[in-house]
Amino acid sequence: MAEWSKAVVLKAIVCKYRGFESLFVRLNLYIEMKNYNPTTSSQRHLILIDRTGLSKDKPVKSLVKGHNKTGGRNNQGKLTSFRKGGGHKKKYRKITFKRQGLNGTVEAIEYDPNRSAFIAKILTDYNKWAYILAPHELQLGQRVESGERAPFEIGNALPMRKIPIGSDIHNIELEPGRGAQFLRAAGTFGTLVEKIQDSDLVRIKLRSGEQRLIHKDALATIGIVSNIDNKNQKLGKAGRSRWLGKRPVVRGVAMNPVDHPHGGGEGKTSGGRHPVTPWGRLTKGPKTRRIKKPNPFRLQDLNQRKRK
Repeated sequence: MAEWSKAVVLKAIVCKYRGFESLFVRLNLYIEMKNYNPTTSSQRHLILIDRTGLSKDKPVKSLVKGHNKTGGRNNQGKLTSFRKGGGHKKKYRKITFKRQGLNGTVEAIEYDPNRSAFIAKILTDYNKWAYILAPHELQLGQRVESGERAPFEIGNALPMRKIPIGSDIHNIELEPGRGAQFLRAAGTFGTLVEKIQDSDLVRIKLRSGEQRLIHKDALATIGIVSNIDNKNQKLGKAGRSRWLGKRPVVRGVAMNPVDHPHGGGEGKTSGGRHPVTPWGRLTKGPKTRRIKKPNPFRLQDLNQRKRK
């Protein structure tokens, strides 16, 4: 039986207490989630997204291809990425991230096993199918457009210079024509903060607080990425993580010396040194960005370089 998630209700109370009712309504965080009766121990804490509104049709055959698993191994067969392996077989959906010239009608909203957001199936004006990232509140039958003349509506892709300041945007290009690379995960969005005078750049603010400079001709999609309550899911059991291709976490101190710098020792040990990665690099907080080679489009890097 579908009920309101405790996390969503708690979020509503916190937002009301802090005086953020307008923000809460604007984000429309009242997403229905599925709670389950505790008929088994694994269902006692299970909370999942209610996907009853998504299409149950098979994906468009011309827009899918095989998706081979790596198990976290590189081309030499060596384990380079931990906690990966197994999982259900998937087919990759070809998403159109280069939105320039893509105009059509939304025919369905579908689940995509390869990403946290939902995808929208579009029937273009040329009578061809295409997949795009589905924004929150995108409706079936709605028309989506892209380009300079596209109206300012959810799901439309416009150049930065045509978007009003303060707008919520996602699916952002780093360079014009390169295809969207920023803000593509479920529930993410950025804010257009400033259009810099006498410059081809605009300033956007990300959810992390980081600020970036983007070319004014780069495309961005209006709205927030769909499936905004993805982070409030509780899988309930280890097996559900294994279905997603996630393997268990193993502490370094529980390994042998050949496997991890913290491994080995008689009895229980603390590792004997500051926490490091399996390759010996410090973890838990040290800065990894190169100050001598700052990113010219990241304001934090530029400001840090100026102070020196």
